[in-house]
Amino acid sequence: MTSELSPNTQAILLLAAPLIAGGSSRKAPCLSAGEYRKLAGFLHRIQAEPADLLGPEADRLIGECRGSIERDRLKSLLNRGFQLAQAVERWRTRAIWVISRADADYPKKLKDRLKTDAPILLYGCGAKEVLHTPGLAIVGSRNVDEPLLNYTHDVASTASKAGRTVISGAAKGVDQAAMRAALEVGGKATGVLAGDLERTTMNREHRNLLLEERLVLISPYDPGARFQVGHAMQRNKTIYALADAGLVVNAEVNKGGTWAGALEQLKKYSSTVYVRSTGNSCDGLKALCALGAKPWPNPSDPAGFEEVLSGAFASPSPQLTQTDFFELGGEQSTSHSSEDSESGLAIGESAEGNSDAEIDYAEELYQNVHSWAPMIFAEPRTLATVAEQLKVTKPTADVWIKRLVADGVLVRQAKPVRYVVCQESLLENAPAGYSPSAADKN
Repeated sequence: MTSELSPNTQAILLLAAPLIAGGSSRKAPCLSAGEYRKLAGFLHRIQAEPADLLGPEADRLIGECRGSIERDRLKSLLNRGFQLAQAVERWRTRAIWVISRADADYPKKLKDRLKTDAPILLYGCGAKEVLHTPGLAIVGSRNVDEPLLNYTHDVASTASKAGRTVISGAAKGVDQAAMRAALEVGGKATGVLAGDLERTTMNREHRNLLLEERLVLISPYDPGARFQVGHAMQRNKTIYALADAGLVVNAEVNKGGTWAGALEQLKKYSSTVYVRSTGNSCDGLKALCALGAKPWPNPSDPAGFEEVLSGAFASPSPQLTQTDFFELGGEQSTSHSSEDSESGLAIGESAEGNSDAEIDYAEELYQNVHSWAPMIFAEPRTLATVAEQLKVTKPTADVWIKRLVADGVLVRQAKPVRYVVCQESLLENAPAGYSPSAADKN
């Protein structure tokens, strides 16, 4: 590791990290992101810090925290000092560092842009300073043809020559093509991984680039954690937040992490989202434009590139409200998706020439929910939670959920009954060479 853990980060790791390298046995489950935020909020209100839970006043503070997190659970997690020491030693020998939101070198733009959604912890290898540089996020599907790979290469090369770091998810296809192009011309690249950080940093191809401080690999998940589709969906926001703007090279309507990630930015966050505007377009890019994304202006040199991105964050795409989500209306919600012949109406052109008066708006609402399912159900949710989140009645939410299960988008968990996104339906976002184990599939 390139630096010692701060006392606050030590406490946060004990509370919220699985510490896979330190052994998997623990008597209490780690705090979820929501639980940690609740605890951190309480500590802030009483003018305390996470590190104080390890200090001389620990017993008193733990007792006062019982309204946020159960006392015995906190004590069990904080007593994992041996596991933490083992994990830290393993990370250190692999030059893996970890920082928390409590550290001064945690990227400020993640806090500013994601607010409470910013990752609690960031694990990484390479120069942390790269995370603070201006950059362009370049994203797209895994399965792309040669012209799109060449296009990605050209944009990433120009970005690097303009002094911008290229940021992506390091998956096969557009992501890897963008990062390689940046590094080939002497630029810098950041890969935000959804798992397998430790294994990826040990790749011979990556080591010299990491040592040269031109490549940095990071993940919000434990370095030993394997790839999970839910993690891939969740890390998208980090890719965009580290950049001045994002460019979507290609996407499929209502399908995959590229679509869901861009949609999340347009709905919830302040990143400027551009879409490819040359060559053969696709329904996904047209749909994103209809929702607020901007056509990429295709700067041909570093000066033009700088002009495009210099004010990107000052003029973000308009955010969509919950009402916008359900009232896309007009041309934004009356097309067929070429990706799914059974998905009904989507964004673009009307089906079979129907007029607006003939549109099945119940179907439209379902298709909007379908497109957001990877984010809504990234974590298991109950029927009541979904109804509350979408501001609909339970019977309406029940109809949508049952159809999503029938369509293979969600899977039903029992005891208690909850619903979560089906990983097999999103495997196009897995990194190259990923093969889910039997455990991953369950």
